[in-house]
Amino acid sequence: MIPVRHACVTAALLGFLQAGCRGPAAEVGRGVSRSLAQQRVSTLADVRYALDVEVPPDADRPVTGTVRIQFVRQRAASPVILDFAGPADGIGAVTLDGRPVDVTVGDEHVVVPVQGRAGQHQITIAFTASDGALNRTTEFLHTLFVPDRARTAFPCFDQPDIKARYTLSLTVPPGWTAVGNAPLVAVDTVATGVQYRFRETAPLPTYLFAFAAGRFDVATHVATGRTLRMLHRETDPERLGRNVSEIFELHVQALDWLESYTGIPYPFEKFDFVAIPSFQYGGMEHPGAVLYRASTLFLDESPTQAELLGRASLIAHETAHMWFGDLVTMRWFDDVWMKEVFANFMAAKIVNPAFPSIDHELRFFLAHHPAAYAVDRTAGANPIRQDLENLAEAGTLYGAIIYQKAPIVMRQLEHRIGAASLRDGLRMYLERFAFGNADWSDLIAILDELTPEDLVLWSEIWVQSAGRPRVDVLLDTVGGRIRGLELLQSDPAGRGRLWPQPVVVALGYEDSIVRIPARMSVPRLEVEAAEGHPAPLFIIAGADGLSYAHFRPGAGTPGQFAVPDHRSAPALVRAVAWVTRWDAVLEGDTDATSFVQSVLAALPQEPDELNVQLLLQLLEQAYWRYLTPADRLAAAHDIEAVLWSEMERAATSSRKATYFESLTSVAYTPGTLDRLEAAWRGAHQLHGLPLGERRLTALAEALALRNVPASNQILSRQLARIENSDRRARFAFVVPALSADAAVRDSVFASFRDPANREREPWVLSAMAYVNHPVHADHAIRYVRPALELVEEIQRTGDIFFPLRWLHATLDGHATREAADIVRDFLAENPDYPARLRNKILQAADGLFRAAALRASYD
Repeated sequence: MIPVRHACVTAALLGFLQAGCRGPAAEVGRGVSRSLAQQRVSTLADVRYALDVEVPPDADRPVTGTVRIQFVRQRAASPVILDFAGPADGIGAVTLDGRPVDVTVGDEHVVVPVQGRAGQHQITIAFTASDGALNRTTEFLHTLFVPDRARTAFPCFDQPDIKARYTLSLTVPPGWTAVGNAPLVAVDTVATGVQYRFRETAPLPTYLFAFAAGRFDVATHVATGRTLRMLHRETDPERLGRNVSEIFELHVQALDWLESYTGIPYPFEKFDFVAIPSFQYGGMEHPGAVLYRASTLFLDESPTQAELLGRASLIAHETAHMWFGDLVTMRWFDDVWMKEVFANFMAAKIVNPAFPSIDHELRFFLAHHPAAYAVDRTAGANPIRQDLENLAEAGTLYGAIIYQKAPIVMRQLEHRIGAASLRDGLRMYLERFAFGNADWSDLIAILDELTPEDLVLWSEIWVQSAGRPRVDVLLDTVGGRIRGLELLQSDPAGRGRLWPQPVVVALGYEDSIVRIPARMSVPRLEVEAAEGHPAPLFIIAGADGLSYAHFRPGAGTPGQFAVPDHRSAPALVRAVAWVTRWDAVLEGDTDATSFVQSVLAALPQEPDELNVQLLLQLLEQAYWRYLTPADRLAAAHDIEAVLWSEMERAATSSRKATYFESLTSVAYTPGTLDRLEAAWRGAHQLHGLPLGERRLTALAEALALRNVPASNQILSRQLARIENSDRRARFAFVVPALSADAAVRDSVFASFRDPANREREPWVLSAMAYVNHPVHADHAIRYVRPALELVEEIQRTGDIFFPLRWLHATLDGHATREAADIVRDFLAENPDYPARLRNKILQAADGLFRAAALRASYD
């Protein structure tokens, strides 16, 4: 065994770097600093990793391996600094260019004293991996290294702009199947199990290197000259039969579309994907080894329209990443939004032809605007592009601003410069930086050559700034005709910013609307084209679904917060009107009770299922959070009656399922709970809506949450009904969170203080949502402060979406001033709290703050 020094390396490294590098020393400490990354990328080239990894059959034993790292130093510099955040004793024997070498380990780095010449070198390191990014069970494992978790598994240069080639040899227990980024070379039986050896990959950043192994079945599909493979653990043959062909076909359609749009053939050697039970994300775009959450692929009988669209969009999103993010990768994670915006932007285009009956402008608006507004209206709003000094904080960049606002901004860019110019610019960008790295400025420079627009100024507002404008709509009429229509733009942050964008104003009449386009770039815009039109019954600003603002009809505007029906306005205009009215509820311009009454009146008349889904989502939010308990009780019977009636009369199983799931969410009165329990038992048939396992499980959980008399029997029977071992394990995990016994729920929350009990993040989030549900809110308020105190640790130990989702699972069930004060006091008592995590708390708490204030005003 070669000796290894374990120490805090920061002081030593500073001396090494100052001695061996030109310019200021890189910052070296925990994580991966920007300065260290810049120093390495300026000196290293042609990096290759050869990994030999062994997964023992006992999940309590660690994964071990050896990594051989080859690289070229472009100039003499000392030392070479690798990233490693595995176990404290996780580094074993180390050789440099074939000779044993003494290294320094600490502060999440391995320092290898490569002295002397520039040129090619090779470092070989024996290591023991931590399990944090390996996601192990007794049945399978999968890696998840985004954004900086590869360093928890093996020593590496864990930064996106050092793309490398990987050769993997993976030894797994007998009976396991394995997949990696590259094609398989050989499978051999060895003394410790089965060894899978894979070909060398194309150049990849560390966060895209991946492998998965376990007891998986394999389905294969050949179409248009491609062979696609899916690894899965689904045991229900009917569920497989319903879904497998469609899953493959959606991938083929996405690949064909992207090759046509980009002009670049699929850039990697193979296309395999794995359906992971309870995967942390919807999907992850590792080339050659895409990972998906199994439940998003394998849908129940009679899926909703939203579920079908969601699956297609997810597959298109991950497939688009093969070009946007995988072929061309951001240089640093402050531009992580670029890969996500193009994946979502392209997904919307890809999905459209497969759903010809869908209003895709409406779909885009509903998929993006409400979620983006929910962040941009908060005190914790962040820009699309955020500066990042250390990759350890990269996970805090993710959220609705990247995934939902950025595609809206990209559509506005396409509108501004033209679809053909954007496509041509993206083709140039992909060709110029293929298998390399680029940033936002590189793309803007290309697009600037194709348009006379000032994209730098445009980008400063839309990409580099947080928030959204407020746009007040002022109407002046005389003699039954419009004399003047003005749009007043203001900056809610008081910084005097102006957001240039197109705005379509819809003038509504009894059986028609008139759309008037305008382009906002000034504080006060007079819409001259509206002058002389008859006075409208209503005005909807942003009626094209492209504009992005808090639109506020002035007090004198006809039908100020009214929503037109389907006879006088198309579906998109109705959706914009509902979102505008929801803004009015949250701002206190109209009350939640009248909003709920309007939704109940509109649902029987709404022909578009996407709008029905929007209305039901808003109804559920208003019901549980913005109605006072007394108002909720008073409204419950009417709400349940409308939902049950609409479910029964719905013409399609998809629409029936949409209503059923909302009814399950809001069910409150004994009569409705009795009917739902009868449906769960099979004593009451829901004609045209078969209840598959997923819906029966959700129904059992809803009934137990409300403590119906037979709760324990229902949970026991539902557990016995679930045949798939992965889904059964998930259900067993969340059952204690449904207990009527507060002490049991206390023990559930207390268990999450241990990081080991938070490893199955989707399960944890379900349990947290249940123990903090409004039916338990009076007791659950004791969890708010300790849950906030865990956020920093959760950010360090969990995956990228976990901190914000943990906060929502905690806070979304609360609506009282007491709970709001706990959050405010926590922030006040921690003035040096990490800024991005503070923003996450403010984003998640915004609904709580508003609900507490609005309820007080109603009282």
